Amino acid sequence: MKNTAFFLFLLGIGLGIFLIYFGMRLLSIQHKIPQPLQFHQSEIPHWLSRWEEVNGEVTNVLAPSKEMSEPIEINSEVKAYSFDRVIVCDTAEIAQFLIANNFHFEHNCAVLSIDGYPQNIFSTVMQMLKQNPDLKVYAFHSATPRGVTTINELRNSPNWFGGNNLIIYDLGLLPRHVFPSKNMWIIKSDELAGQGRKIPAEVKQTLSTDELEWLEAGFYVELESFSPRKLLQVVSQGIAKTQAVANGYSSASDSSLDSGYSSDDGIILVGIDDDNRNTSFFASDSFG
Repeated sequence: MKNTAFFLFLLGIGLGIFLIYFGMRLLSIQHKIPQPLQFHQSEIPHWLSRWEEVNGEVTNVLAPSKEMSEPIEINSEVKAYSFDRVIVCDTAEIAQFLIANNFHFEHNCAVLSIDGYPQNIFSTVMQMLKQNPDLKVYAFHSATPRGVTTINELRNSPNWFGGNNLIIYDLGLLPRHVFPSKNMWIIKSDELAGQGRKIPAEVKQTLSTDELEWLEAGFYVELESFSPRKLLQVVSQGIAKTQAVANGYSSASDSSLDSGYSSDDGIILVGIDDDNRNTSFFASDSFG
């Protein structure tokens, strides 16, 4: 009887150790475990409508972003000014969200999307931005193949800042931000796996092998999966951190500007030698 009890005791200890190991193992590969949607996005308007029937109208829900093609006339005196910084989002929805929360007023910055939102003032705002040689450019994007190419488009496209010697700050979201997280909503898509395999070579240089494998497998995390409070916090703190880094950058020695230089503010400088044109951007090593 005693032998049986002792055997069960040892078995319990062994099982406990195995469960602890198994749990830690799952945490270490959580970024490779997708969480599929259990509903269709088209169902959400119906759910919202039903909720409003019982509880009243939800006034803080943004309507779908619409193309605003009718140009707005801006006073010539206003056009003479510029902005200290610009936030460029990879989707119109995130740009619309920041504008609706008056982020542009609170931080003296323009807010645009990479596809030209808001369309009715986009060209005018770009003219104003290019008047400031000390403009600070911030990219804010999802951890998707499209998102990680945002910086490259901003650096090289003539529609953006191609040919300008500007430092661009990458606020995320990058795959490296997803890996250590325990609570990000990871989705997997065959379509995005195909896009991941077509990421330009110059963008691949800025990503680790693990990040490329993750994207090429079709994993991704969207900014829309975070709460509004979290998104505003990430951008606000990102601007504050990069301002501190920029002050140090101007007086840093040449040796500190090598690719991969990391500051105490959690910002990593990534150097790019693009056809002998040295450019660089700062990428946050954490999300918020």
